[in-house]
Amino acid sequence: MFQNILLVLIYILAPAGVLWLCRHVSWLGKIGPILILYILGIILGNLWHPSGMAGIQEVLSSAAVPMAIPLMLFGCTFRKGETKSQVLAVVTGMLAVMATVVAGFFIFGRKLPDGAMVGGMLTGVYTGGTVNLAAIKTMLGAPEETFILLNSYDMAVSFLYLTCLIAFGIKMLRRFLPSLDSLSAGNGGPSAATPGTRLPGRSKGCFVASYFREEWLPLLITAGIIAVSAGAGLLAGDWFMTVFILMLTTLGIAASFWPRLRKCSRNEPTAMYFIYIFSIVVASMADLTKLDFAGGMRLLGYLSFVIFGSLLLQVLLAKVLKIDADTTVICSVSFICSPPFVPMMTTAMKNERVLVAGLSAGIIGYAAGNYLGFLIYRLLLLL
Repeated sequence: MFQNILLVLIYILAPAGVLWLCRHVSWLGKIGPILILYILGIILGNLWHPSGMAGIQEVLSSAAVPMAIPLMLFGCTFRKGETKSQVLAVVTGMLAVMATVVAGFFIFGRKLPDGAMVGGMLTGVYTGGTVNLAAIKTMLGAPEETFILLNSYDMAVSFLYLTCLIAFGIKMLRRFLPSLDSLSAGNGGPSAATPGTRLPGRSKGCFVASYFREEWLPLLITAGIIAVSAGAGLLAGDWFMTVFILMLTTLGIAASFWPRLRKCSRNEPTAMYFIYIFSIVVASMADLTKLDFAGGMRLLGYLSFVIFGSLLLQVLLAKVLKIDADTTVICSVSFICSPPFVPMMTTAMKNERVLVAGLSAGIIGYAAGNYLGFLIYRLLLLL
């Protein structure tokens, strides 16, 4: 019991300590709180295993993102000039996943016993999410061993993918692709602060008593939005996650047009803190001791090729079609890692303007993933 309480305290208080260090130690500030929390999480998850750890991880990771999404949306400004880039990023992201699954089949999949099934499942999970992976596995009758190994590799390689983006990928892509502000200005849209100008230090006053007296309204509305969204999701049955995120996004956007909410200056740092909690919790879930890398190197190669190859192809398409860097990255993250990781990545980019684009891409992916996975499976059978 004591260990479980200590674990919860670490998860909740570690982000505060990391933020303090980032503000007072310059080189840590350059690394950023999310990457530091990821490293701490992976160390924690592989060195300490209290009896109730899995349940605590499940509760905190499931609660943190729904709390963050509405709070982040309350401060969003929506621009018509950015819609074209968002649509193109969603389409190119899906095409990039399907193209790399087919290409990877010729390199890795043909020598796998269930190569076509693996290709179909990879298409489903990297345009939708784990729910699509499980659905396609059941639909195609894939072996349980293949599903478990694929799911384990997905956790490890997706973690590497996110770490690379946060550590250096975002900066590189912002140099290679247009910026969101330049495209908005070119389309006649209003300009905004350049991505990256919002610093973690803004969350400095998050836990003073006056905060809760002044900012109780956003938290109350967020709780109401979560309750309504969860109720709608439960009514939807198997479509719970799709409906839940769709409702969170829709109600959050609707509430953002209320002037009183937009004046609540501390929505963003509060939302960011929930994302920091999510970051350390989800990183601690990656138990590297359970991965059987020697048992399926070809499968690991196929999965890695799809994750990193789809990102590369999407970036090249974005260059041709003049899609901005941040929208490209957030749609890729939404497809590869699923919508719950979108708020974390917008926080890492310090650009909440692409939050809606990422969540929308994920919702479309959830809806289309099963269809696309089955179609790619049938195509691979013919090759």
